[in-house]
Amino acid sequence: MSRYSFSKDVQVPVCGIPFNLNRDLLAARSSKLCKLFKENPDEDLSHLLRDIPTTPQVFEIMARFCYGFQITFTPENVIPISCLACYLGMTDNHSPNNLLSQAIYFFEHKVVTGWNESVRCLKAIENQIVLQQASKLGLLESCMDSIINKALDIPLLLGEPIKNPVLYDDDSSDVDEGCNGNGYKPNARRQLFVLDWKSEDLSLTILSLQFYEPIIRGMIQCKMGSTYIASNLYQYFKSWVFIDPKETDGDTSSSEGVSSNSKKLAIEAIEKLLPHERGVLPCALLSEMLQYATVLEANANCRDGFEVRIGRQLDLATVNDLLIPTQGYSKEEKYDTECVRRILKHFYNNFTGQDQSGLDIVAELLEDFLGEVANDIDLKKDSFISLAEMAIAASEGTQRTSDGIYRAIDIYLSKHRYLTESEREEICAVLDCNKMSVEACEHAAQNERLPVRVTVQVLFVGQLHLRETITKEVAPLSEDGPKKPKLKSKSKSVANDEEEKVKGELKKMSSKVMELEKECLVMRKEIQRGYLRKTRTEKEKSNVWREMKRKLGCISSLNNGNCHVKKKKVHPR
Repeated sequence: MSRYSFSKDVQVPVCGIPFNLNRDLLAARSSKLCKLFKENPDEDLSHLLRDIPTTPQVFEIMARFCYGFQITFTPENVIPISCLACYLGMTDNHSPNNLLSQAIYFFEHKVVTGWNESVRCLKAIENQIVLQQASKLGLLESCMDSIINKALDIPLLLGEPIKNPVLYDDDSSDVDEGCNGNGYKPNARRQLFVLDWKSEDLSLTILSLQFYEPIIRGMIQCKMGSTYIASNLYQYFKSWVFIDPKETDGDTSSSEGVSSNSKKLAIEAIEKLLPHERGVLPCALLSEMLQYATVLEANANCRDGFEVRIGRQLDLATVNDLLIPTQGYSKEEKYDTECVRRILKHFYNNFTGQDQSGLDIVAELLEDFLGEVANDIDLKKDSFISLAEMAIAASEGTQRTSDGIYRAIDIYLSKHRYLTESEREEICAVLDCNKMSVEACEHAAQNERLPVRVTVQVLFVGQLHLRETITKEVAPLSEDGPKKPKLKSKSKSVANDEEEKVKGELKKMSSKVMELEKECLVMRKEIQRGYLRKTRTEKEKSNVWREMKRKLGCISSLNNGNCHVKKKKVHPR
């Protein structure tokens, strides 16, 4: 203190809180304050010290250090203290063993060496001015590099990879980081997802987006396993984007204090960081994230990114993954069918053609989806026909029957009984009766909801199926007929028995064909009788009314006029 002669106290206001401190003690540790006191020995310097970039808590720690008290560094306060010490010039060049050197020593030996300490250190930084100073000092970069390097050494610090139930078995202990999701391993005992992984280590999901995004980008650049990246991104989504059901206003904050705008920025950042490999996240989770992106009105690139990812692994999806509710006050249908159409387009754009089984899986998926949305009472006729055509197009090139389309049509007709005959015929026009199985034809022939024209067509198709079956059964018999004398291993009695069985089956099939033909004739006659009854009824109604007028005297042989015409009275003379 002999070096300085500033005996007066100085008042330093920090965020509205005044600190009365000794000038000599401050000047002994701070080169900036020492210079200021020398230039203004007798003036009130409170107005010059008003804008010190720190908080009252951090400034108090600095003041206690100047007064000679022992201070305690923590991961939460080491960066703010370092920034304040740098701002005030509290370096070893001005005073040995000064505040800045002690803070940097603690940061290098106690913070960046541990995962939890580094995460806590970043979590505590909120002041933008402190952020700028810490960035200039390289403290932020050092802290984030430490987190990235530790995650590369121990990937489980990001959390256990989320196992796709279609790609992985329950018994698989490790997840191959290089797996692109091309394998298919069904298992009845498989789990849906593995999301309950817990550890004593802190998660990166507690960090704000300004720290979390550059850390994940750094891990991606260092070739971190995509399954671990995707798992941590989904955890971040659940922590920062999940919408509280109690929220009613889009501008209000949730219970965790996250505004809708912050959630929107978070979901857009997550989509950009999410790997594009197949199978890194199940379709159910991608669909969930897509729905939140739609609710939060994220940009089109964000929503399209989730749709592309679902489309690339559509053969791994379930019907529930495609049941995406429509959003907005003007929604007319329950499910967003246009979104499903875009997802299907992405699937075919990215289909390589190496595994044809994927086409069969997607075709079956779309038929099941069509059957599910057919229960929607608000689903318009044109939308249903469009979806049915899309499902039929997906079945092109496969050996699938039209049974799935027929089932969806039957469900739609049962839920929409108000449709007219012409509208039902328009819906059934997408059905290819020639591809229906025998069982489906039998059901359709007795289905009262189908239009008469479609029922007749189904009956003819059933008749053709029977004729084809008969032809296939008769052909071997005609070929084996002349070769009977050459049979040596069978006795004549056995051959006769088999021949009798075949003849019996043929008779049964022939009788079925006759019955179908009779049913067709009966239906044709019923249609004609219905038309004749209608015309007869109209004629009978007109004849009855005419007879009544004749009996009332409105019509006579002399005057075939209307009874409502007023007749002229003739008085006798």
